[in-house]
Amino acid sequence: MGLVRMLDRPTKFAESVVNGTADRPVGKAEILSCKRHLQDLERQGTTEFPYIWNESKAQDIIDFAETLTLAEGEEPLPLRLYPFQDFVFGSWNGWTTLDGYRRFRTSYEQVARQNGKSLGNAVPSLYYGNFDGYQYPQIYATATKELQAKIVLKECIKFINADEELSGTKTKDGLFTIKDYKSEILCNLTNGLIKALGRDTDSIDGFRPYFGSVDEYHKHKTNQMYKLLVGGTKKLKQCLISVITTAGFNLNSPCKALHDYCIKVLYGLIVDETQFAYICELDKEDTEGDGIWNESNWPKASPLWTPETLTSLRGDAIKAREMGGEELRDFMTKGLNIWVQATDDQYIDLGAWKDCESDTTLEDMRGKGCYLGLDLSSGGDLTSGNLEFPLDIEEERKYFIDSHSFMPKNRLAEHIKTDDAPYDMWAREGLITLTETLGGVKTDYKYIIAHYKKIIADYDLKLLGIAYDPHNADAFLSDLEEFGVDCVEITQSARSLNDATDDFRLEVLARNVIYNKRNKLLIWSVANAVKVSNSFGEIKINKDRTVNRIDPVDAIIDSHKLVFKNAKPVDMSKYVTDEFLDKWWGLNED
Repeated sequence: MGLVRMLDRPTKFAESVVNGTADRPVGKAEILSCKRHLQDLERQGTTEFPYIWNESKAQDIIDFAETLTLAEGEEPLPLRLYPFQDFVFGSWNGWTTLDGYRRFRTSYEQVARQNGKSLGNAVPSLYYGNFDGYQYPQIYATATKELQAKIVLKECIKFINADEELSGTKTKDGLFTIKDYKSEILCNLTNGLIKALGRDTDSIDGFRPYFGSVDEYHKHKTNQMYKLLVGGTKKLKQCLISVITTAGFNLNSPCKALHDYCIKVLYGLIVDETQFAYICELDKEDTEGDGIWNESNWPKASPLWTPETLTSLRGDAIKAREMGGEELRDFMTKGLNIWVQATDDQYIDLGAWKDCESDTTLEDMRGKGCYLGLDLSSGGDLTSGNLEFPLDIEEERKYFIDSHSFMPKNRLAEHIKTDDAPYDMWAREGLITLTETLGGVKTDYKYIIAHYKKIIADYDLKLLGIAYDPHNADAFLSDLEEFGVDCVEITQSARSLNDATDDFRLEVLARNVIYNKRNKLLIWSVANAVKVSNSFGEIKINKDRTVNRIDPVDAIIDSHKLVFKNAKPVDMSKYVTDEFLDKWWGLNED
């Protein structure tokens, strides 16, 4: 009889998930994460995969975690990791380069509420701060606000205070020194520092995070904190930046973008051997119809599944089903870890919008007909234009939109600050033209007109009409007439814009709109747009807050009004066939 192979704890968990013997239902993303681990074991140490699995190092961080004490509750208890925590911690520490340095430099973990997210960053903060053999490590817990960042720090403090050796309560020579008033913990074995940080971090000197955590990344409107941490690791031979989060309400957030990136890594569409990903979420089919009410699907989002979890979710589900609205969104995002649109007033369904992205460019539109929509700013604000191309593809009407914006160069820094938007990066990517005429402080409409004249000539486009916002238009109406096409003033009222606004929304839902996926400014603008209505129920779009720009979407609605007005009538003859008529008469014989 042969020897039974003893599996290390991370690998044992991975095999249970992949083989279907886990103690709870699991989703595809979690299976892919575990399958990746098992496949990597088979190819470790090869030329194409120069990493090895070190069981001893994987066990080191697990053993450390289980020396800690959970002080919260009726009585102190020793910490015992759940199998998924074995897998995450063990993967972080156990996969190494051939030189012995840790393989993973960034980590993304997404789980539902009440799955030990704070503990998941507190344990490695203490371990990498004092017990990994690295001197003067910088350990950071970050969030949008310092108060939120201190949640991880407080978890660390609870572990320290519950352990006499860590705190030095008897010997006065503790392994850590807590400086709560400074939001810091000193690591006395290594001269390291664990610190909570909010967004005011750009003044830190010598910023080199050995371990950094980003708390509740779904709440971050920008990737500032994440990029700050990752950017500080460039010269370190090993490091780890950890994101542990639930799903959120903003499908245009940096967190959702990182989630989507990691899904592609797990599916093998992107090769990134230094990115760890562990995502516990319902499968797409589980979120359709009544799938979210099926209790057998719920454990897929909660690896720390207990009978109490089920009881809590049942109560949340009753409220969500009866009350809808915010209760339903909260149940779906926090309880089931599903990314959900933020508001019922969101103009565009962002999931449908995401499906409309493509690699199509103006080059693909060479020689085709289009309409130009112009949204004109006052002073030195953002001004946007849109070229909309009605296309017949496989007997279906589609619409390619090419959005471009303009801003006076000397107003750039001002708007980056007031709008909290990376206009400088968008300008570098060619999505915004920075104008230097009129002193670079005022919108130059003649420059914008010249830009579109050049575009039309360069791509041999057939301009079919121009739609413009009459605000500030008097200064260049004569220039518009030089295009030799109808120029239509678009009144910016719900009554005037209702049909075009609603039709464009429906075309997005039908996946009939096409845009280039690199246009981050347009994507940002679409996410900012909400719909408002007048007393007659007619709609237009508005911003979701004062500083969020929707100018690119305004320009699209202007152009789409012309497209909608000039749409070709549908040829019903191809649908009203003899077979159709026979069926129709049969249904209506009575």
